[in-house]
Amino acid sequence: MTDATALVADLTRSARAAARTLATLPTATKASALHAAADALRAAEAAIVAANAVDLDKATAAGLSGALLDRLRLDGARVRAMAEGVAAVAGLPDPVGALIDERVRPNGLVLRRIRVPIGVIGIIYESRPNVTADAAALAVMAGNAVILRGGSEAIESNRAIHAALVSGLAAHGVPADAAQLVPTTDRAAVGAMLVADGSGGGDAIDLIVPRGGKGLVARVQAEARVPVLAHLDGINHVYVDGSADPAMAQAIVRDAKLRRTGVCGAMETLLIDRDYPQAAALVAGLSEAGCEVRVDAALARHFPELTRASDADWDTEYLDAIASATLVDGVDGAIAHIARHGSHHTDAIVAADATVADRFLAQVDSAIVLWNASTQFADGGEFGLGAEIGIATGRLHARGPVALEGLTTYKWIGYGTGQVRG
Repeated sequence: MTDATALVADLTRSARAAARTLATLPTATKASALHAAADALRAAEAAIVAANAVDLDKATAAGLSGALLDRLRLDGARVRAMAEGVAAVAGLPDPVGALIDERVRPNGLVLRRIRVPIGVIGIIYESRPNVTADAAALAVMAGNAVILRGGSEAIESNRAIHAALVSGLAAHGVPADAAQLVPTTDRAAVGAMLVADGSGGGDAIDLIVPRGGKGLVARVQAEARVPVLAHLDGINHVYVDGSADPAMAQAIVRDAKLRRTGVCGAMETLLIDRDYPQAAALVAGLSEAGCEVRVDAALARHFPELTRASDADWDTEYLDAIASATLVDGVDGAIAHIARHGSHHTDAIVAADATVADRFLAQVDSAIVLWNASTQFADGGEFGLGAEIGIATGRLHARGPVALEGLTTYKWIGYGTGQVRG
C-alpha cells in the first residue's frame, strides 16, 4: 500500500464515521454549525488574505495566467462573500428526509421515497479557494462528509479557510472529520481518491466532483473507479437574433463576456443572426471594451484588422478577454453551431420574438439555457441555491448548478402490516 493510498484510506474511514453522525443531525444543529463557521471565516479574514498573498506570489512567479490568478485571488470582500455564502446555505431548506413520493398499494403497503445523503464526497479542485468553503457548507447541510483536495497553487489559502471552517463546525456539534482537507499536494493523493472504492483498506468515496481545467477533468474521468459528477468546459454562446433589441443585445453580450472573464459562465462565442442589422456594432462594442474578438470571414470584411477565427476557436474556452464571433443563418443556424461546438454548459438567446426564443430554449441541449439574460447568471447563488459545488454538464443524477438537492440521493421506505407475496 502506498503512502497516498494509506492516507486516503485513513481519510475515508474518518469521513464515513462522520457521515453516519451527519445523516442523523437535526436541521437546526447543522444550520447553527454553519453560522458558526461563517463567523469563524469573518474572524479569520486577515489570516486568510495573508495566506492567499503567499499563494499569489508563488503563482505569479510560476507564470499562471491572469484568469487563473483571478480565480485564486482573495481580498477582504471575497472572504466576506465566502462567509455570506456559508451562512446562506444554513438558511436553505434541508433536503434530508424530504418526502419525494408516497403511494399506497392495493394490499395496503405504504411506500415512501425520501431524500437521504449520498455519504462521502470527494472534491478535487484547482485554483479557487472559495470551493473549500462552498463545498464544505453544502456537503454538511446535505448530511455528507467531504474530503477536499485543492490545487497546490492554493494550498496556504485552503488551509487557512479549512481551519476556520472546522473550528466553527466542531464547536456546534458537527464532527471535525465531516470536512477534511487532504494535507498533501502530492498528485498521488488524487489518484488514490479516484480509486477509493473500498478495496484499498478504507471506506469508499461515494462520489467524486472535479472542478478545474480540462486536463484535471479528463484525468478524473479516465482513472476513476468512483462515480463522477463532471463539469467540463464552459464553451458558452450568446445568440443575438434578428428580432433582438439592440441596446439589450449590447448590454448582455458585454456582460456575458467581460463581467468576469475567468468564470465558467463567461461567453466564449458570439453568434449573430445574418438578419440582425447591427452586427458590426456588437463586435465593435466588445473590441472597444478591451476584448480580442476573433471573427469569421463574413465579419472580417467589416473588421479586417481583427484576427480571423480558426477552426479551433469554436471549441476553445478562453477564460480570458477573448471571444470568437460568427454570423449564422437564424435560430436554426445558432442551434446547429451550438450542437457542434457547445459543451452543454450555458447558452443564451437575445430575442424579442417569443416563438424564436421558445425554439432555442427547447432545442439547445445545455444544462442552463437563458432568454434575454447574461450567461454570467450561471451560478448557484444567482439561482437562489446558495453556494454551489459546481455546474454539472452531464445528464445523470444532477444537472446545472449542483447545490443541496444535487448532493442527495433517495431511498424507498415501506410500511407494512404483515403483507407477504404468496
